[in-house]
Amino acid sequence: MSSASHPQPLSPAEQIAALEQQLADAQKMTALGELVSTTTHEFNNVLMTILNYARLGLRHKDEATRDKALQKILDAGQRAAKITSSVLAMARNRSGDLEPTDLAKLIDECLVLLERELSKYRISVELQIGSVPEVLANGNQIQQVLLNLLINARQAMPSGGQVTIKLHHDKAAGTVDLTVRDTGSGIPADKLPRIFDRFFTTKKGPDESGKGGTGLGLATCKSIIDAHHGRIRVESTVGKGTAFIIKLPVAKTPAAPQAPLRLHTPLPAFEMARPAANP
Repeated sequence: MSSASHPQPLSPAEQIAALEQQLADAQKMTALGELVSTTTHEFNNVLMTILNYARLGLRHKDEATRDKALQKILDAGQRAAKITSSVLAMARNRSGDLEPTDLAKLIDECLVLLERELSKYRISVELQIGSVPEVLANGNQIQQVLLNLLINARQAMPSGGQVTIKLHHDKAAGTVDLTVRDTGSGIPADKLPRIFDRFFTTKKGPDESGKGGTGLGLATCKSIIDAHHGRIRVESTVGKGTAFIIKLPVAKTPAAPQAPLRLHTPLPAFEMARPAANP
């Protein structure tokens, strides 16, 4: 019998590589599922607004009430258009290629998708967006990181609070620094060293919206930032809040072609920083 009918077994390294790819694919599907869930809720809110004000306009014949109803319907339609634009932007560049990317625009698109969710849980957002250059990144993957960090921040503040998103150009390091800071419960010091480990979580399971608790979110964020030749670190004080600081390389002009990203399962030790006061 020919040896072709008996394929050679995979080596341990090949088996690990295959499992890494399967896990990366599963993580992409999880991110897509969470995006669909968030978008569905947002569109449902918009549709309910349109329907309610349409009924209001039909019940009342006076011009003032109808004008108010039509304005609300127009506002809701414009919000639906923004949600659609944000979703389409996240659907672009799924090849993994790196290209000059505007982080401020990515932040705006993420906040459009999470606006109602953050409002529902009484989370206010403060933006400290300085003048920064574009970074060399895959916008879709960086949005995945941003959404994960913002959802984590919201979950850390069940009674409400504030999220601060800051962009800063570190000229000396040649990076743009993205900080997502919350005023939540904080992470105990003994758990910080494992915060980026796969399947490690400080949560008891998914929240009421079905998000979180798998122990894969922050591990995936770390893997994505590593693949971008960037760095991510965490600062946290119990009872005061947590900040994630991401450093991404500035895009050169003109940008040189970059190979598609490959996310690696082994996670190098992350940078640990002492808790710092809010700027």
